Amino acid sequence: MIQTDIAIIGAGPVGLFAIFEAGLLKMRCHLIDYLPQVGGQLSEIYPKKPIYDIPGYPSVGAQELVDNLMEQAKPFHPTFTLGERVEEVERRGTADFLITTNLGTQIEAKAIVIAGGLGCFEPRKPAVADLEKFENGKGVNYMILDPEKFRGQRVVLAGGGDSALDWTIFLADIVSELTLVHRSESFRGAPDSVSKVMELAEKKKINLVLNTNLTSVSGNGTLQQVSMENSKTKEATTIDADHLIPLFGLSPKLGPIEKWGLNIEKSAIVVNTEDYSTGVEGIWAIGDINTYTNKLKLILCGFHEAALMSHSVYKYINPGVKYTMKYTTVNGVNEF
Repeated sequence: MIQTDIAIIGAGPVGLFAIFEAGLLKMRCHLIDYLPQVGGQLSEIYPKKPIYDIPGYPSVGAQELVDNLMEQAKPFHPTFTLGERVEEVERRGTADFLITTNLGTQIEAKAIVIAGGLGCFEPRKPAVADLEKFENGKGVNYMILDPEKFRGQRVVLAGGGDSALDWTIFLADIVSELTLVHRSESFRGAPDSVSKVMELAEKKKINLVLNTNLTSVSGNGTLQQVSMENSKTKEATTIDADHLIPLFGLSPKLGPIEKWGLNIEKSAIVVNTEDYSTGVEGIWAIGDINTYTNKLKLILCGFHEAALMSHSVYKYINPGVKYTMKYTTVNGVNEF
């Protein structure tokens, strides 16, 4: 059981800055994100994109900003659960929450802060029969957290973008048998990556299957076979596989958050602008996932919300304890 003061759902830039603001108030944070790394959209979608509206930085790279936020949070020793999605939130007693992820990880927290950006980035799933039967550790994976998991295994990758190409190149020397399935003859990824994949196919290091769509998966408890069909010849093929990794990108959705009794308008959580609390006691929402009159979806606005939220959470979990505002310019940042 992981125990923390604040469970932050979402490890994007606003969630990361909330670690710092909470840390100044001696509150520990544990972050949960469905993506396999911190940074949210900045790291997953456009890590090299320049950002121009961060105070003090005329221009800063998206990944550089994430790295700086992690460095800023380091004195407060945050902990993380990555590659997992929050499925259930249960109130325990009058204050604490028990959070359970899709993989069964449990976190006990005194307060919850939703900083999920546009929502939980969920994988775009192909229309494949019985796909969901083999999710959650049974052979179907939508992201790669630990490449070593696939060492010596038979792996089928599906997709035609940079992610599919990059992982094909990386896994070619790790797995025992690798098949890349793509619905077209042309790829959307970088030309250099395409050339490397074609070279691997020519050298028989991978099986490259083009103009083909996945149709079904099967197995006895765990994945054993992947079936597909050529879109031109309509020829059906079934191959043996230990893992299927469809890499068709991610789409933002609120996911299970919709069922938590929060006030939601147009896929965003309505908050009180005094402290960015939600309509549910003990739960706050900051960043792009919240909404209020004159809301601006800017990172710097999310930083502001994180600061006010942190002071509100402090009062919530320390009732009756008086706090005197201390400025970092005078007191510095004290590690704990």
